[in-house]
Amino acid sequence: MPASPIDIYELLTRELGSRRVLRDEERLEAYSHDESGLGRFPPAAAVLCESAAEVSLVLRLAREHRVPVTPRGTGTGMTGGALAVQGGIVLSTERMNQVLAIDEQDLLAVVEPGVITGVLQEQVEAVGLFYPPDPASLESCSLGGNVAENAGGPRAFKYGVTRRYTLGLELALMGGERLRCGRRTVKGVTGYDVVATVVGSEGTLAVATEITLRLLPQPPAVQTMLAAMPDVVSAGVAVTSILRAGEPPRALEIIDGVTVDHLRRKESPYRFPAGAGAVVLCELDGHPESLEAAMLRAAAACAAAGAVDVFVAKDESERRAIWQTRRNASPALKELHRSKTAEDIVVPLGRIPEMLGRIAAISARHGITIGTFGHAGDGNLHVNLVHDEDEADPAVRARVQAAIDDLFRATLALGGTLSGEHGIGLAKRDHVAWEQTPELIGFQQRLKRVFDPDGLLNPGKKIPQ
Repeated sequence: MPASPIDIYELLTRELGSRRVLRDEERLEAYSHDESGLGRFPPAAAVLCESAAEVSLVLRLAREHRVPVTPRGTGTGMTGGALAVQGGIVLSTERMNQVLAIDEQDLLAVVEPGVITGVLQEQVEAVGLFYPPDPASLESCSLGGNVAENAGGPRAFKYGVTRRYTLGLELALMGGERLRCGRRTVKGVTGYDVVATVVGSEGTLAVATEITLRLLPQPPAVQTMLAAMPDVVSAGVAVTSILRAGEPPRALEIIDGVTVDHLRRKESPYRFPAGAGAVVLCELDGHPESLEAAMLRAAAACAAAGAVDVFVAKDESERRAIWQTRRNASPALKELHRSKTAEDIVVPLGRIPEMLGRIAAISARHGITIGTFGHAGDGNLHVNLVHDEDEADPAVRARVQAAIDDLFRATLALGGTLSGEHGIGLAKRDHVAWEQTPELIGFQQRLKRVFDPDGLLNPGKKIPQ
């Protein structure tokens, strides 16, 4: 007969110490929520692991005692992936934060999962290398979380998302088994691609304890342009024209008028011109001799679409000002309203203007302000529903949910998908059946049982139960 659940916490405390097995309510508060706004789900304990062996120990004991485990990085997720919805243990990898190697010859880095993305970027750039994935929370999110969510960011249009740079993983499975999968080479087709299966699985299949990442040579030059457009329709036209100009941008972003208005009310490094009803942000990289001509073509495309102003950053300081302002988009919407629900959708490139029109119609139909910005280069839009009403009011909640449902229906009707980089987690789990067939969902449920036969690892996330 299995021991009572309390026994596992006492055993872990004996093994790791009370400073790393948190049990009291005050210390558990930080591990009860993430950035999703879905509420608080206090675990019975949070275990702060410092090595792969400790992760394996937690997963072995948890399976023996039938205790659910929720893996957690730094808690910056937007869809509830790190919420302990069934209690049990939160397994934190935040202390596993060492960059183990940067190999300048083989162009790769080996890291622990708790390394902050921005920290790795700084270290590799110091030796002339480049790690492209750049989620908005790069100064606080961890690489283990990036792997779990298959994180992207503005540069994903040209360079791709986290999966493209994850060459190898050391994994701990529920029950404590440890595996190494993948390779140190860019190419390789031996066996099944277990790495690609785990990347983006949101902690439901395994816990990454070591990550081998592909690096690139640092581009020799970068130029950044911000075009103030009269409205979001002209911004969409400008985006299409830039894409057809031939030079793939490193990043191609769009910010709608609602978000621009909110950014004007927040102290930001870059101040938008008075006539800006929307913004296009274009960044190019490459050799200096070809970069200037490519940027002139992009600026001309924006001017032809009706730009009221085109600003090209003259130096790194101005570049950073533009990007910091762009990264302020979500905080500006959140800080100026009582409630913000952030959704993350993707539509085919040619349907972006139509999707923006449908978002405006949804806003008007439900009487909810919606600010939209995102990665126009790959069709990934961040749609933010904001209001100042009482969230506890069932009528308010119902109206917001109806707007979200309409947003998802419109996305799928245009051939899109429910998430590009924030993941499914808890927030969108029950909408997966809107996009995928019962047969495909059933196959994924069987795959989950291969990795986690008892359904104890991050239960209730990613796919319908």
